[in-house]
Amino acid sequence: MSAAESATSIQKNQVDLLDFIDWSGLECLNQSSSHSLSNALKQGYREDEGLNLESDADEQLLIYIPFTQVIKLHSIVVTGSEEEGPKTVKLFANREHMGFSNVSDFPPSDTAVLSPDNLKVALLCLSFHRELINLITFTISSSFQGKPVVLKYVKFQNVRSLTIFIEDNQSSSEITKVQKIALYGSTVETTDMKGLKKIEDH
Repeated sequence: MSAAESATSIQKNQVDLLDFIDWSGLECLNQSSSHSLSNALKQGYREDEGLNLESDADEQLLIYIPFTQVIKLHSIVVTGSEEEGPKTVKLFANREHMGFSNVSDFPPSDTAVLSPDNLKVALLCLSFHRELINLITFTISSSFQGKPVVLKYVKFQNVRSLTIFIEDNQSSSEITKVQKIALYGSTVETTDMKGLKKIEDH
């Protein structure tokens, strides 16, 4: 990793931030019309190995994810193929209205250079001892989790939106494929971003 460290597991006090994504405000530039962001981000879709987010005209993708509450972002999981999976991933906190024409004008909050190990789906072997039966469901759900990248936590303390710039892929091929994107962290109290916006508009 250049500016980020890899980790083997998500800390217990960090949660999947899926429920705090403002789905109505999602954007993804240069996505294939038939292989959109939903495939990599939505529950159920992102666990399906047959579904991917794919780039269109070239290998780059620019993803904008707003949140319904202010969050603290701790780590990110990205999975994909060893050849067409993302390599250089730049993350920008609270940076709106970015495009390919100006993404290089702003310093990223953090940059992750993903290795094939980060992209792999970690399949866990089960030992079916009687005392472990209650853990089987958890283990199966964990088997779809790639190797997390721990971010510069100080840079992601009060995040209202996250922009993810996938700059290239593992083999410099023309198409980048992303199976899963998962964000882990915690909420900052209970700030309702939509309610806050309504108050500001008055």
